[in-house]
Amino acid sequence: MRALGFWFPALPALLVVVGCATADEWATWKAHPTHFASGSHLMFSARHGSAKATRVTREDVVLARDQAWWGKPVTVDQAQIIER
Repeated sequence: MRALGFWFPALPALLVVVGCATADEWATWKAHPTHFASGSHLMFSARHGSAKATRVTREDVVLARDQAWWGKPVTVDQAQIIER
């Protein structure tokens, strides 16, 4: 009975945490030891987290390739890439 007292309040929290990601998202999380590949990846994601218009520079593209960023890709047309 004592063990049940612990699991009863913890069970809803466990279900919420487990139910937040898809199988693909869990696979990505398991494949990487950290949330971001680098500080540059963190800054890019922070700048574009809820932005409607994504601003991508050539430096962002180079950093993403060189540092092997992961996550959902940000897609922009070639003409939308900012030179600065």
